[in-house]
Amino acid sequence: MTDVLIIGAGPAGLFAAEQLSAEGLEVTVADKMPSPARKFLMAGRGGLNLTHSEDIDVFLGRYREARNFLDPMIRAFSPNDLRDWCHSLGEETFVGSSGRVFPKSMKASPLLRAWLRRLDQRGVKLLTRHTLTGLTAEGAALLKAEGEEPKTFPCRALLLALGGASWPRLGSDAVWIPALEEHQINISRFQPSNCGFLVAWSEILKDRFAGSPLKRIALSLDGSQCSGEALLSAKGIEGGAVYALSAELREKINSNGSAELLIDLRPAMSIDTVRQKFSRPRRKQSVSTFLKKALKLNPVEQALLREVGPLPEDPEGLAARIKALPVLCSAPYDIDRAISSAGGIALGDIDDGMMLRAQPGVFVAGEMLDWEAPTGGYLLQACFATGRQAAIGIQNYLSNIEEGERA
Repeated sequence: MTDVLIIGAGPAGLFAAEQLSAEGLEVTVADKMPSPARKFLMAGRGGLNLTHSEDIDVFLGRYREARNFLDPMIRAFSPNDLRDWCHSLGEETFVGSSGRVFPKSMKASPLLRAWLRRLDQRGVKLLTRHTLTGLTAEGAALLKAEGEEPKTFPCRALLLALGGASWPRLGSDAVWIPALEEHQINISRFQPSNCGFLVAWSEILKDRFAGSPLKRIALSLDGSQCSGEALLSAKGIEGGAVYALSAELREKINSNGSAELLIDLRPAMSIDTVRQKFSRPRRKQSVSTFLKKALKLNPVEQALLREVGPLPEDPEGLAARIKALPVLCSAPYDIDRAISSAGGIALGDIDDGMMLRAQPGVFVAGEMLDWEAPTGGYLLQACFATGRQAAIGIQNYLSNIEEGERA
């Protein structure tokens, strides 16, 4: 029997293993994939955005409805603490121009190698190709090794850190849901988050402009706004600015069947400035030439203006369309194309130590819980913080058992 069995070798599970092994506990980590932290490594291909340097209150507001749940955990393990942890593994970090925090190597692999060495030195055992198939009535894990029948894996405490439902080919496929629902654990339906959205573009736009970027724009929906970049695809619209509004877009679509996203093609200019530029005589210039010279509108921006319908003749109408170009989004992209997911284990089913109220001795952490966050370092920060909190909860749980046995 091991002291703690952790199922899921992502950031939440591995960080909990580090904390627990540092306290002298015997820890085993099991994962269904051939190697650990597959999704973590994938995130590293884009530079590994670890966390964010903004004010902590602004930072915590990014978690929306889950803020109250995550607030004490992230204050206890803050973005600065995460940076210090990276430094302790020999990986220096830096703050980018956007305020996002990255390792100086801009890769996940050096950090992961140093992390796994530390875990190995502390005696943490890693079992790959081991899949959770269920829980016994007592809360013990049923693990299936490749080519074998499921077996009960004895442990004093169990931590599940199995991820959400995005990137199933990297292990986050949510196949654990039935195993927990059998034990009366409430689970909110998984939905895509930080994803693109379907738009019924014209054939002309799809043929000529699929793959075209939109730079230095602002997007808005019902008062929520985000500046940045987007990308047109044959299916719809995606990119950083879209991801930042994905929760609002998804919920609007859930309630109304569609959502009208407004694009400001020139957010640095007021509508009056744009109107004045179009008030100049057009003379013999074509409409395309006039738009290009007056406001430097490129071909894809002009195509978007025409997607809505014939171009307005008057400066007021043109300015209004440029500052608030409507794009009708009908649905999010499929969840297997999303960066992350919303939904998961209901937060009310978890106590302050991350233990399932209905299953004593079983703890949970990471993206399998019902919270979501935009890209920008918020996802990894919460995974580390919930993993750490689960480790504290496990230590307290096992200490209480030992005290009871001594009594």
